[in-house]
Amino acid sequence: MPRTASFPRRATTLLTALVLSLISVLAVAGPVRAAVPLERVTSFGSNPGNLVMYRYVPAGLAAGSPVVVLLHGCGQRAQEYADNAGWRKFADADGFALVVAEQQSANNLSRCFNWFEPGDVARGGGEALSIRQMVDHTLGSLAADPDRVYVTGLSAGGAMTASLLAAYPDVFAGGAVIAGVPHGCASGMLGAFSCMYPGRAETARTWGDRVRAAYPGYTGRRPAVSLWHGGADHTVATANLAESVKQWTNVLGGDQQPDTTSQLPAGTTRSVYDTGAGAPPVIGYLTPGNGHGTPVAPGDGAQQCGNAGAYFLTSLCSCYHIASDWGLTD
Repeated sequence: MPRTASFPRRATTLLTALVLSLISVLAVAGPVRAAVPLERVTSFGSNPGNLVMYRYVPAGLAAGSPVVVLLHGCGQRAQEYADNAGWRKFADADGFALVVAEQQSANNLSRCFNWFEPGDVARGGGEALSIRQMVDHTLGSLAADPDRVYVTGLSAGGAMTASLLAAYPDVFAGGAVIAGVPHGCASGMLGAFSCMYPGRAETARTWGDRVRAAYPGYTGRRPAVSLWHGGADHTVATANLAESVKQWTNVLGGDQQPDTTSQLPAGTTRSVYDTGAGAPPVIGYLTPGNGHGTPVAPGDGAQQCGNAGAYFLTSLCSCYHIASDWGLTD
């Protein structure tokens, strides 16, 4: 639904944002260390979701390079997320562009992406279409690789990531949902409450059907999915990790039993769920000591990244592991 919708629709959205702000990531900014300002792109399409587009292009980026889309959490800004999450380090080192979408308070007073509004997550409209237009503009202007476009986000940005993977499996090769919820978990304010905490339990088939309904009749390849959660997350319940595993293993063709597990820094368990010949695995990451935020590991090591702060949690460099899962790192 375009942002020229009727006043009752807008009023409902703003009221929803006010209430959700009580339990969402509030506008408590983490440290902003803007070594390189993002480039704002002011014209990238019809922009029905009224979002703001920024991007970062490493110097000398070659044609045919990948693109990674970043979606911040509630209360955050694009520059803040790009600076502190750590993605620019790997964009420079491994050669890919970053597209950083930003929510506006005119759409949501807490600057949350509207993952609970059906008109904003459906294929062909709203915020989801605005993000796709950002991708299309970047592919054209940079001659980037359309087969290597990825998306990741935190909290509301994580929930929007799940919906983008559902609505646009033909656009994204992979996605990483950080402290998010399954696609289709909520279609309004009351549903959003229960999805965030304590979480909503459904069968794997029910969750999978919600993804399939986002693009009916689609038979092409599906994106690779990784799912990140903290074991001490009291904003978006840890139970959402298991529900998201149900959803994406059902869509991709696997079950909820991990085929391999391994241990990473900060006690993180990495669980790989094989999903059949030719289909990417679903990968789950559980860091038991983490609350609500993007995992970072400040420092200059090969597997370190980011800056600690509000909703940037010192534990491990999620960017490194996500980029490695996507095959973007050397």
